[in-house]
Order: sequence, then structure tokens, then C-alpha cells
Amino acid sequence: MLPASAAVTSWNKSLAISTVAMYHPTVYVGFHCVFPMLRALVVGVLFVCGSLWGPSAGASAPYPWQLGLQEPATEIMELIAKSHNYIMVVMSAVAAVVFFLMFYTLAKFRRKKGEQVKFNNKNSHSVALEVTWTLIPLLIVGLLTISNVKLIKKEQKIPEADIVIKAIGYQWYWTYVYPETGIRFDSYMKPDSELESGELRLLEVDNRMVVPVGEVVLLQSTAGDVIHSWAVPALGIKVDAVPGKLNEVWFSVKKPGVYYGQCSELCGRLHGFMPIVVEAVTRDKFDAWVAQRKESS
Repeated sequence: MLPASAAVTSWNKSLAISTVAMYHPTVYVGFHCVFPMLRALVVGVLFVCGSLWGPSAGASAPYPWQLGLQEPATEIMELIAKSHNYIMVVMSAVAAVVFFLMFYTLAKFRRKKGEQVKFNNKNSHSVALEVTWTLIPLLIVGLLTISNVKLIKKEQKIPEADIVIKAIGYQWYWTYVYPETGIRFDSYMKPDSELESGELRLLEVDNRMVVPVGEVVLLQSTAGDVIHSWAVPALGIKVDAVPGKLNEVWFSVKKPGVYYGQCSELCGRLHGFMPIVVEAVTRDKFDAWVAQRKESS
């Protein structure tokens, strides 16, 4: 059931500091005493495994010990996930080659006890090697750049919108405006005392942003006080909300469901308590929700 209450809750009376940053993995891999490149290799492998074979949550929200990305709900997010997995595989392969060469060199050219170190052009300088390890990275970076530029162009090319929604960030809640229907409401985080069975703590709101499935949604983002950022990982959306500026992004949700996000720009002491909930429903249910909203307003 879609909540219709627009009452302002008293959750913001509690003073708290969020200790979990947006988009960071829930598990910290603490290889403090290991080489930075080895740490990057291990973390890269873990992310690839989590993204390709990690379990998917029932709702589009983080789950304990999650390593990979959330299940994509839009075409854009599917492309982002594919790009992420591809880049992590390439990075892991590059790190593996570098470490192999490094340890091979350490083992082969290690100075033996009592041996005098001698340097000569044969083992200390090679133009061919220098050219090779300059051109190969350039080629890899070039290929990655081409694929990601195509993704960015697709994100920025906004198709004709079926519905327009304006998201306005305030400390510390969101206001949603549907210009075509005259609907406007505030969305606050639900306090623990008001959570119902199955709702997620610190992620649920009293009024969800509702969109129709399979239709192009144009989201216009701005702010009324400080800089915020409207971000929903499963939709592949992260757009800044800046006072006096209107940023636009688009998305089209492929299937009904509830998708969770958060403000991802530090905006004050309650930044970590500014969730976003998008509920995607069929067109019939969306029309019914619009009618209900108009009656209640």
C-alpha cells in the first residue's frame, strides 16, 4: 500500500552522526601491512566476484556483507554494472601481471650473499621495454575511455519524457513536485517507532516518490538551502541538488518494486538520515495514486 500521510515526524530531534558513507562496501578489508597494489588486486577480485555471483536482495536495498552492486532496475544501471565488471577484470589482470613481474624480478635478480652488484645497460635499461610498457597502458586506457564515453553520452541524451518530477533537497528531507498533476509533498525518514513489518530502518520514508513502470521519467533536481545529492544506486542515478540550479537526469524503471537511496552529498549533521525511496508501479496503480493524492490535498 502506498502511504498517504504527509505529517512531519519528530525524528530530527535526535542528535546522531552517520558513520556509513554512501556507496562504500559494508566490509572493510584491512590489509594495512600489505602493498597497496596487492590490496587493490584482492579488493578488485572480491568486487568482481560479488558483482557477478553475489546474491540479490528481494528489495533494491543494501544487504549485510554485500560486495557487489545492487540489482539494476534500469537500462542505464545495467550498462554501468557491465562497465564496472569489465573494468574490474581488466584492473585485476593488470595487477596480476605487474605482481608476477615484480616477484619474478625480485627472485631472479636478488643479490646473493657475498656477491658484488654490477650494473650495465643489458639489465638496467631497455628502450623496447620502456616503449612497450608505455603503449600498452595507453591502449588499455583508450579502450576503457571509448566504452565509458558511449555510456556517458547515453546518460546525457534525454529522450522525450512521459512524466516530469522535481526533487528539492532540504535539511534534512526531500520535497517532490509533479508539475503536470499539481502534486507536491515532503518526504521524511520514518523514525524507528513508526516502522512497520518489513520496512528498513534508516531507509524508509513517510511518503515515497511513485513512478510508472516502463515510462521515461525526467527528474529535475535542485535544493532550497545547501548542496544535496539525489542518489538511487539501483536506478543508476546520482545527481547533485544545488541551490539556484536545476539539474536534469532521466530513467525508466523496468519492473515494479521499491528502490532505496540516500542523499550522497554531505549536507549537515543529519546527512545520514535523509533517505530516498522510489516505488515503481503499473500505470493503473500510478493513476490511482495520483487520484488519491489529489483528493487528500
